[in-house]
Amino acid sequence: MEKAVLLTGESAQRLVNRMAYEIIEDNKGLEGLVLVGIQSRGVLFAKALQNRIKELEGVVLPLGSIDITFYRDDLTRLNDHPVIRETDVPFTIEDKNIILVDDILFSGRTVNAAVKELFDMGRPAKIKLAVLVDRGHHELPICADYCGRDVPTALDEYIDADITDDGVINKVTIRDKETEEK
Repeated sequence: MEKAVLLTGESAQRLVNRMAYEIIEDNKGLEGLVLVGIQSRGVLFAKALQNRIKELEGVVLPLGSIDITFYRDDLTRLNDHPVIRETDVPFTIEDKNIILVDDILFSGRTVNAAVKELFDMGRPAKIKLAVLVDRGHHELPICADYCGRDVPTALDEYIDADITDDGVINKVTIRDKETEEK
């Protein structure tokens, strides 16, 4: 059951706008900058950032996607048939400034797996993390460089991000975790 609405269309667009400006300013432009989204909603959120940066700067940042399934530290605990999505990074990451993008930051384990996968692809100059929502409960020393919303949650809550394939954030909500399992 939905407990609270965190973002809807207009507020989500303002958040994406702010984060796009922060990324541009922090990186002193777009030279050598690429976006890599973590499958699946991280890729969709990366598209939202890519679209807004294009509107602001007239430049389409390269966008890649990674699936961290085989880099997870709990792979043996997953079901017998984990869903494998595509890793597609159609550019070299050598000496690039990577903005690693995910929708929700929770334990930090997904981000840790993504960083390991990136280093298997090459040696970037820098990796910074952008997340739509940081819900706390980090188990690793990982924090977002660019964070849309910081929303402390209870362990029995879950955050849903409804993002379209073209990167439009329709709604972000908090709900009880037992709803997720049904």
